[in-house]
Amino acid sequence: MSVLGGLEPREVFKYFEEICGIPHGSGDTKRISDYLANFAKERGLRYIQDESNNIIIFKPGTEGYENSAPVIIQGHMDMVCEKDNDCDIDFSKDGLRLGVKDGYVYAEGTTLGGDDGIAVAYALAILDSKDGAIPHPPLEVVITVDEEIGLLGAGALDCSPLKGKIFLNIDSEDEGTILVSCAGGVTAECTLPVSYEEESGYVTYKITATGISGGHSGVEINKQGANSNMVMGRILAGIDKLCDMRIITVDGGLKDNAIPRETIATIGIPSDADIESVKAYVDEMGEILKSEYRTTDADIKLIIEKGADTSRIMSKESTEKTICALRSLPNGVLRMHSDIEGLVQTSLNLGIVKTIGNAVELHFSVRSSVGSEKDELTDRIDTLISVLGGTMELKGDYPAWEYNPNSKLRDIMVKTHVKLFNVTPKIEAIHAGLECGIFAGKIEGLDCVSYGPNMDDIHTSSEKLYIDSTARYWEYTKAILKALK
Repeated sequence: MSVLGGLEPREVFKYFEEICGIPHGSGDTKRISDYLANFAKERGLRYIQDESNNIIIFKPGTEGYENSAPVIIQGHMDMVCEKDNDCDIDFSKDGLRLGVKDGYVYAEGTTLGGDDGIAVAYALAILDSKDGAIPHPPLEVVITVDEEIGLLGAGALDCSPLKGKIFLNIDSEDEGTILVSCAGGVTAECTLPVSYEEESGYVTYKITATGISGGHSGVEINKQGANSNMVMGRILAGIDKLCDMRIITVDGGLKDNAIPRETIATIGIPSDADIESVKAYVDEMGEILKSEYRTTDADIKLIIEKGADTSRIMSKESTEKTICALRSLPNGVLRMHSDIEGLVQTSLNLGIVKTIGNAVELHFSVRSSVGSEKDELTDRIDTLISVLGGTMELKGDYPAWEYNPNSKLRDIMVKTHVKLFNVTPKIEAIHAGLECGIFAGKIEGLDCVSYGPNMDDIHTSSEKLYIDSTARYWEYTKAILKALK
């Protein structure tokens, strides 16, 4: 039974609901890619499906637009898969459980994938339109994979079949804002070898840092809220001062570009240590953190509880190196933009910490609109992790998207917005990464703009896609295509 069937625009929400029923997390895009290929095949539309699962679907221009310049409509098919601890959804097998409330669409206990499922839904609704119902130039609809883990699909895509120089990226979440520039970024994956020893004189405890708001590290990083991995480093350092504490495992975060909301460490406490002092310290730090993050993370809390018995603990040296890495590696906003008020220029997010075998892995999403600062930041990470005996590998490096002062597309979109809504949209740059930079580097003379309907709390289980905004920007998208004759 359809959950979104009664919503308008009906054709857009029809496809959005179908997309949500197909598992399509980053790195798991074959099924959604095949769905898009079958969509094109069933309608007799020419398409290209590459080895990475990227899809390009072509549609001729409608009557009167046959000889207009082609337009590229672009979004990505993968979503960030985050869920609440008590949610039993298996992202590799299950579709999302959609709901409608107070004017928005959400998914029960998980991310919604409005980023960027709404772009796919808009594109499919346009491609499915018949008899010139939506006037448009020749279309080249590009739906990429693995945007959320480093813009990998855009990086792998062969753009030679594309003839368009006008590029509509529908991957923004703030109605009334047109994006014209973004930061570049890279994922830095650090591996810190650790050693274990057998020791019977320790009692196991589990420490949990939770209740953190999290969010997209390119959008919410400027709020400077808590990062559960960094919080855990602080707590472990404090416990280590109270007794000969040893780490057993430390794990937190699911995506390098999502600010982690929960981190769990299992530790060994000497059986003759004053455990009540340790518990008192954890309780005290919980109150301190609530005060420090009262604005951004009011629900932050620390939990300490008895863990399962084990005699395998990290060596003292490995424990100290792990704590040093969690405490000393940089995190958060490092520099604000000098010319654009309120814009983050350089940042990084320790999105993942995980213990695997005899190593602790730390994954960072590094962003900057200045390439030299991005390189300097990864060099800093490499220097420190190397001193600790670890290694760093860079993945998914993508360029910044530079501002084009002579964008005709931007001017058309501003005029169309004013005509439709009697509101002049804001023209902004963004700290988050967008695929526009990669495409602009591959297609000479590309005129790019990014936009999209209102969404809140993307990359979290509180994600919302607003219905009225989706309807307005559906009309806006159709009007833009009509104006590009």
